[in-house]
Amino acid sequence: MNIAPKQTQWQPPSNISREETLARSEAVLAMPDLALRETEDIFRIHALGLDWDMGVKVYQPVDPMRIARGADGRRIGIFLLHGGSGDYKSMEPIARVFAQKFGCKAVAMTFPGRLYLNDPGRDWPGDTINSDGTVRVPIWRKGECITPDQYEVVRDTSMRLRYGTRTVARAKPGTIFYDRMAAWPVAFEEGMKDAMRRHFPEGEYSIYLTGHSTGGPMVFMISQRVPNVAGMIAVENSPFGFIQEEQHNWSGALGKVAGFERVNKQKAPRTDPFNELYIRTWRDRARYAGPEALGQEGPQALMRLPWLMEEILDSWDKTKARSQFKAEYVITHNIRGSLEAAARAVAVRLSMAEADMQRLVQHYLGFPFPQTGPGAKPVPPVLFCISKDSRDHSPDVYREVVVPMFATIDPAPKVCVTQWGAGVHTYHKSEPGLPLGIAPPVAEFYVRAIQEGYFVV
Repeated sequence: MNIAPKQTQWQPPSNISREETLARSEAVLAMPDLALRETEDIFRIHALGLDWDMGVKVYQPVDPMRIARGADGRRIGIFLLHGGSGDYKSMEPIARVFAQKFGCKAVAMTFPGRLYLNDPGRDWPGDTINSDGTVRVPIWRKGECITPDQYEVVRDTSMRLRYGTRTVARAKPGTIFYDRMAAWPVAFEEGMKDAMRRHFPEGEYSIYLTGHSTGGPMVFMISQRVPNVAGMIAVENSPFGFIQEEQHNWSGALGKVAGFERVNKQKAPRTDPFNELYIRTWRDRARYAGPEALGQEGPQALMRLPWLMEEILDSWDKTKARSQFKAEYVITHNIRGSLEAAARAVAVRLSMAEADMQRLVQHYLGFPFPQTGPGAKPVPPVLFCISKDSRDHSPDVYREVVVPMFATIDPAPKVCVTQWGAGVHTYHKSEPGLPLGIAPPVAEFYVRAIQEGYFVV
């Protein structure tokens, strides 16, 4: 499952057993802790005629001389993005391991609109769907309020096999909600660039990117747009959108989890409109809990379905304080029609000339793809880590789809895949013998790769 165009001093194994995973985790957790300084940074950017408030959390050793360096001699900067349900708090467990155990500076960023700016604790109140039928909506700028008259709530059963019944908030044209749903991709791009400029100065830091799940295509997108990004530390990290689109078509609902053959191999492509915000519920925990229980317990897991549902609902009660809405499918699944429609909506609002509109359309259509051609920075080396009982990241799909499609990129980046003998998609979730899941040994694995030359090209 590896593409290795250039040999380096250190190469990863294809598999790490459960026993070794437990031993590595125990060794990392026994390491002494460095004293940390943790700070929140809220900053405002201007993109496509709108102001956007961005939020990151920074984790670094109190003593700056303790910040670790990689094989290239530069300080190690770890940039983390959460998945489709969270904010920077979702990445805190592994960010702290990188900083506290290994002396890396880690910056965890929140997607635009996901941070609850109305309270210093950043926990969203209530549930995602209110008793009056209104729903939780983003806060893209402090003090701005998206009101219920700006959207229509829709109950969608078209993807019930995967999601159950989906609730979406469909932004109405002419509203600020609609305008922001069209413009957020560029705000996201500019926000990531600004965050890295602020915290990882070029020449001082080499940056290593990881994006959990939905965050994956976003960090792949930005990897060529920031000069000092040196590598992709991609744990349970979806790939570029054009690859994720094919991965979605290949794997169906279950892929090959615990003996289940892939289903619906050629599914219809996603067509989510850019102005639809998906509102998550307990169902999103259920669609992962089922395959995870199947992988860990076998089919007999169904015999404890009431108990499993209790676990799902308890988990939802604990995690509904995170944002729990998403709109990124247009990039993560390369929905060309929706990307073009979003760009054209922005262009109409800004009264762009036709040539400028076409440039913006091409910019949007490029988000799911690597940049190629003269002057394009090559895609940096990639090191994927996948967990044993991941719902969406099976060895088969990496072998048959992901790695071969990376090989079509010109120039093809170095790509390796390591599967761990434990863990689930939320890789810091505890399980017997692993109080922080596989996060501690994965962090050690990546630091070793950085310091022993895997990412030096």
